[in-house]
Amino acid sequence: MKFARSIAFALLAGATIVSTGCSVARNQQTVGSYVDDATITTAVKAKMAEDKTVSAGAISVETLNGTVQLSGFAKSQAERERAENIARTTRHVREVRNSIVVRP
Repeated sequence: MKFARSIAFALLAGATIVSTGCSVARNQQTVGSYVDDATITTAVKAKMAEDKTVSAGAISVETLNGTVQLSGFAKSQAERERAENIARTTRHVREVRNSIVVRP
């Protein structure tokens, strides 16, 4: 009888794990969305590195569920706006939050 209960519990636990999907971090982001966010972050950073008007090393890019968070320092308002524009025009970006501080 105990054996049957153990098997039933194991099957129920296994079905629960499979049906909820894999999570990567505490915020329960799925592996697929984590990979998508990493791809977006990489694309934004690459575009910034190619752009001579943006100091890519001074700007941090993080992505969560398609929302890009920009932070760091810019030398001018134009550089801040250009970094935001680069992020907005990157594929699969849903929203951009620009926290870049202009430091002369």
